Amino acid sequence: MQHIRNFCIIAHIDHGKSTLADRLLEYTGTISKRDMQDQVLDDMDLEKERGITIKSHAIQMEYTYKGNKYVLNLIDTPGHVDFSYEVSRSIAACEGALLIVDAAQGIQAQTISNLYLALENNLTIIPILNKMDLPSAEPEVVKDQIVDLIMCERDEIIPASGKTGMGVNDILAAIIERVKPPVGEPEAPLQALIFDSVFNSFRGIIAYYKIINGSIAKGDKVKFVNTGASYQADEVGVLKLKQEPRDSVHTGDVGYIISGIKDAREVKVGDTITHVARPCEKGIEGFEDVKPMVFAGIYPVDTEDFEELRYSMEKLQLNDASLTWEPESSAALGFGFRCGFLGMLHMEIVQERLEREFGMTVITTVPNVSYMAYLTRGEQVVINNPTDLPDPGRIDYIEEPYIKANIITKSEYIGPIMTLCIEKRGIIVNQNYLTTDRVELIFEMPLAEIVFDFYDRLKSISKGYASFDYSPLEMRRSDLVKMDILLNAEQVDALSALVHRSNAYDLGKKMCEKLKELIPRQQFEIPIQAAIGAKIIARETIRALRKDVTAKCYGGDISRKRKLLEKQKEGKKRMKQVGSVEIPQSAFMAVLKLNS
Repeated sequence: MQHIRNFCIIAHIDHGKSTLADRLLEYTGTISKRDMQDQVLDDMDLEKERGITIKSHAIQMEYTYKGNKYVLNLIDTPGHVDFSYEVSRSIAACEGALLIVDAAQGIQAQTISNLYLALENNLTIIPILNKMDLPSAEPEVVKDQIVDLIMCERDEIIPASGKTGMGVNDILAAIIERVKPPVGEPEAPLQALIFDSVFNSFRGIIAYYKIINGSIAKGDKVKFVNTGASYQADEVGVLKLKQEPRDSVHTGDVGYIISGIKDAREVKVGDTITHVARPCEKGIEGFEDVKPMVFAGIYPVDTEDFEELRYSMEKLQLNDASLTWEPESSAALGFGFRCGFLGMLHMEIVQERLEREFGMTVITTVPNVSYMAYLTRGEQVVINNPTDLPDPGRIDYIEEPYIKANIITKSEYIGPIMTLCIEKRGIIVNQNYLTTDRVELIFEMPLAEIVFDFYDRLKSISKGYASFDYSPLEMRRSDLVKMDILLNAEQVDALSALVHRSNAYDLGKKMCEKLKELIPRQQFEIPIQAAIGAKIIARETIRALRKDVTAKCYGGDISRKRKLLEKQKEGKKRMKQVGSVEIPQSAFMAVLKLNS
């Protein structure tokens, strides 16, 4: 145990976590030159395409230092705010963290939030100044920022470059010297914390865990504390680049277990594994529950695929514990699921993974956040879906969730960023100059306002220099109204939205204009209306496609043409009564990007 070190890599997006992880694997000889590729731990196609880490990746390395052989368990973590839950899970399984800061960009918002997360869990922080090979690197300036942030000595900061391999040996030495070995009782009853799980179509569900106390061997009877279910450990082992089976896994190790579990609901991230014969007294605590930020409906395009979609969602939830869902139905779209996501990028990734990994074509409704309605009788109702909103006459008031937004930017962009935040109903709380050129802005804002396009607009007005992070605050009273979209006088519940009264008219007008562009023309006229209750606040009309019925008439009496036109008019009227309008998926997605 004295020769085990568990650590994770935390940083802002694009500060070089995965590239540095590649160099660590290369220098410790974990991966041969032949298997080496860029961002080798990012094994999902999506990760490679977008160049971002979505999943945490655990891998074991072996390294000889001063004649002793050490086992290093590395967990590479995502940098994007939408995957912060992945980071919190990884931190729970570690004793130390490499805090990576880009020598050219300096400290960003996510750097700070992940650092606080690591400090809460009492992790040893090793600060690393990455990308030293860049011509624009400012090592002295950024070192000052790091010293101010974590109160360390200047010589504790390791200069490095994930690209050239500079400073990698110093990092490995620092991990061994500074990070504490795991603490635990090898002889005590087994306690292992599950921090991730994946589905294998041949072997069933594979759970990843860190052993806190005791040990686990092949063939042991084990049980999961929270679910109470017991299984046989068919295979146990450690995580190299591929899974490596072992006869037993001991205290302090990070490993995997295969026990032929088929049902996805039986494995919960944060659960504790123990022996059936000699169970531990209680499960491991301190694992936070996920708090979804954004809610949206996911429906199969073909209603017959509902059960298949349920099966796919269960498998996906195994691998992505931050996804929450429950069944719901819609008049327009049939049966589907109400899903909770951590942000818009997370929602996009889930939708894409459903299509790629499980071959499911789905329709996603307009995302919204969770509100709390207080009724006149004193009841409280949670509203995840605008269609759940009670009758306005029964509502006393509605509360919406607020967040604390942390924005770090160059001082020249303060004006446009403040304008954007105030437009989004934000209240400035604090303004703090980190250096003469960099400023930290703290706002309190409604979560609903940042869900759609806030991040994109922030990046564009700051030319990509602003970094953004948020954390939930509390529910606050607000003047919200339900806005419905009517197509051909029929309500489309998938496009209903709860909006602030001051934004309702603008949004209604934009939605109608957008839908007019995107819905194909029919043989009959289609009115598109936005309404609050019975009051219509905006209207657009899609004109009918007209066939020239008088083309075959050459000259002759006008009454003949008139008769044909009257007949067409009657037909159009009948069509309008019985005709139904299908909304293409592109229209649903475009409605989200309205404010951009």
